[in-house]
Amino acid sequence: MDARRIIAEIRDGQSPSRDELIWFARGLASGDVSDAQAGAFAMAVVLNGLGDEGRVGLTEAMRDSGEVLRWDLPGPAIDKHSTGGVGDCVSLLLAPMLAARGAYVPMISGRGLGHTGGTLDKLEAIPGVTTDVSEARFRRIVKDAGAAIVSATGDIAPADKRLYAVRDVTATVESIDLITASILSKKLAAGLDTLILDVKVGTGAFMATPDDARALAKALVGTANDAGCRTSALITDMNQSLAPAAGNALEIAVVMDALTGGTEGGRLIDLSVELAADLLVVSGLEADPAKARQALRQTLSSGAAAERFDRMIAGLGGPSDLSQTWRQRLPEATVIREVTAPAAGYLAGSDAHALGMAVVDLGGGRRRDGDQIDPSVGLSDILPLGAKVSRGTPIARIHARTEDDADAAEQAVLGAFAISAEHPEAQPLIHERIEG
Repeated sequence: MDARRIIAEIRDGQSPSRDELIWFARGLASGDVSDAQAGAFAMAVVLNGLGDEGRVGLTEAMRDSGEVLRWDLPGPAIDKHSTGGVGDCVSLLLAPMLAARGAYVPMISGRGLGHTGGTLDKLEAIPGVTTDVSEARFRRIVKDAGAAIVSATGDIAPADKRLYAVRDVTATVESIDLITASILSKKLAAGLDTLILDVKVGTGAFMATPDDARALAKALVGTANDAGCRTSALITDMNQSLAPAAGNALEIAVVMDALTGGTEGGRLIDLSVELAADLLVVSGLEADPAKARQALRQTLSSGAAAERFDRMIAGLGGPSDLSQTWRQRLPEATVIREVTAPAAGYLAGSDAHALGMAVVDLGGGRRRDGDQIDPSVGLSDILPLGAKVSRGTPIARIHARTEDDADAAEQAVLGAFAISAEHPEAQPLIHERIEG
C-alpha cells in the first residue's frame, strides 16, 4: 500500500478501506509514514471527513497499533472519559465509588494541557504517588483496589500518540473524526466492557455550543459501540468550575472531603454519581438507576469508597492512610488571599476558561507539554453561579507562590465573574443523555 494514495483518496472525498487505515496506523506507529504524510492525512480528514465507517475503522486501527489489554476479573471492566474542563476531578471520585460496588476501573488517563487540569497531575499532588507504572503493577492495583488511574505506556495506541503530536502543530486538532479516534483508541485499548463519556459544553469546554457537543457525543457513542464497547454519554455543563476548587492539590482536598463524608463537592458529587450510576446499570451491576445512585452515595457515607481510594493510592506509592491524614499531607501554597465581590447582587456569569487560565498562570498548569507545575497553587472556595453576595463577600480564595502572582490572579478572577442585581436562571448540570 501507499500513504500517498490513501491521502489522495481522502482529499478527493473518498473513504479509505479498513485495510488501508490499518496499514496507515501501523505506519504511524513504526515510522514508515512520514511526518509530512501524517500532516497531509490529518488535513485531508479535517477538510473532508472519513464518514461513519471510516471513523470506526481509524479508531480500531489506532487501537490495534499497539497492545490491547485483556482482563480476567470477577466483575466488569468499566471506565469514563471527560472531554476536559475546569475543576473536573470526577475520575478521582467515580473510580473508588464504582470499585466499592463490585466494578473494576482500569483507567488510563492524561495530564493537563491548556486551561484544563489533568487527572494524573492531581493524583501526583499526593506525596509519593507515581502514575507511571508497569503493566504488571497496574494489573495488581486494579485487582486489589478495584481501580487504578495510570498514564499510558508507549505500547498503548502508539499511532495516536504520533498522529496527535503532528495534529498539534499543523492546525488539525479540531476534527470530530480525529478527536473521536484519538479518545477512543486509547480507551478501547484498555480492554473495557463498558464506557461512559462526559462531553462538556460551555465557557470552560473545548465544545462551546450545544450543537458541537452533541455532534461529538454522538460520534463518540456510535463509534465506540460499533467498535464493540457498550458506551453512552452525558452532555454536561462547563460554564463554571465543576468543583469549588481548581488546582491539583486543592481539587484533591475537595475529593477527600467528599470521600470522607463532607458535602463541599456539591455539583462534583452529583455528576460523579450520575455517571457512575449509568455505568452500573449498563454493565449489569444494578438494574434500577435510582437504586444505583443511592448505593453510590452510600459508598461515600459509609467510607467504603474512601477505603478503595486509600488502597489505590498505596498501590501507586502514596500513603495507605490518606483518608485519615490528607489535611496534613497535601502541599500548601505560600500566599493565600481572598477575592471579594466588588458589588452586591448575584453571581450571574462565569468565564470558566479564564479561571482555568488563572490557575495556569499561577503555575498550576501547562502551556506546553513538558512544563513543570506547582501542585499547591490554584483557586479554592469558588462560589457557584446564583450565589447571593454583598460587597466584600469572598467569592474565591487564591493560593499562590508570590504576592505578584496573587495580584495577577485576583484581577483574572474578578474579570471572570459577572454580578447582577437579578437572580440568574439556574442552568442544568446535565443537558442531555446520548444512549448507546
